[in-house]
Amino acid sequence: MGRRSERLSKQGMLASDLAGEGDVIQVVSRAFDVLRCFEGHEARLGNLEISNRCGLPRSTVSRLTHTLTRMGQLVYLPHDQKYRIGPSAVAMSASMMRGLQLRNLIRQRLQDVAEQLPGTVGFLIPDRSHMVYLEHARADNALGLHEGTGTRIAIASTAAGHAYAAALDADVGDALLMEMERESPESAKLLRPRIEDNRRFLREHGYVVVCGLWSPHINGLAVPVWSPQYQTFAVVTIGLLSAMYDEKRLHQEVAPRLLQLGAAVHGLLDGTDTDIFSNRIENKPLPVTAQKNKIIKTEDTNELEAGARRSRAAPSLRARDGRR
Repeated sequence: MGRRSERLSKQGMLASDLAGEGDVIQVVSRAFDVLRCFEGHEARLGNLEISNRCGLPRSTVSRLTHTLTRMGQLVYLPHDQKYRIGPSAVAMSASMMRGLQLRNLIRQRLQDVAEQLPGTVGFLIPDRSHMVYLEHARADNALGLHEGTGTRIAIASTAAGHAYAAALDADVGDALLMEMERESPESAKLLRPRIEDNRRFLREHGYVVVCGLWSPHINGLAVPVWSPQYQTFAVVTIGLLSAMYDEKRLHQEVAPRLLQLGAAVHGLLDGTDTDIFSNRIENKPLPVTAQKNKIIKTEDTNELEAGARRSRAAPSLRARDGRR
């Protein structure tokens, strides 16, 4: 593969970019598109519903679901004439959950912030044109968003998605936009006019704000952090009622706490938090960044055409657009 393909594969997001490598890869990509339709272990879908969700012909979906059923990735329910996630998919998911202790520690950090702010706080990773909640937290009195683990949200219309896209190197971010234009032109129209401003603001302040794009009643703020485990940017984000938190209040009151949260999560992901495997983590305060509303400027450690950067010494991330 060429350098550009290598960069995209490192981002783990643009499966269709590899379709030109052969029909077999295209079939694999479509099979995963089918599996993505099942949001939750209890989801039950027929071929027509799957076809509508992933935009594939029903005949293609029928062949894929038949093959996936034989592989144990899906189970066919004759009474309902629908499919659900099968034992092989569940087993594979369970094997990928071995990092559960780390996720529990991240959830504790999210909960610390959720007790201070009446919104939904999340830790998300990218999946093509969506972000997926790996962990979330909210206070008992939280209003508005009620997302849960496994929920998928669009990159183009959310603070988490905009922060992720802005953190990517410019060429990888542009490739993501091109993919959106092929798969979902309306999504690309939402993201493209904002991506340059988001990149600039992220470089200067370390976070991205999106107001009223996903819903006129919800404002969001997000901080991207590099994840060595997933070799891409993950995102910590919060959604709050716009009636309570306008954009000015987001910058003044919410941003400092989310930057601290981003620094704490980055430390956990990077293994620099020395208490990661101890029981003292519950009472450990969030680390404070060196400058208010600023992220410490970090050193690029990977110059081998990688589409995303990570920091080594700093407790938090200053996203870079990859241009020298």
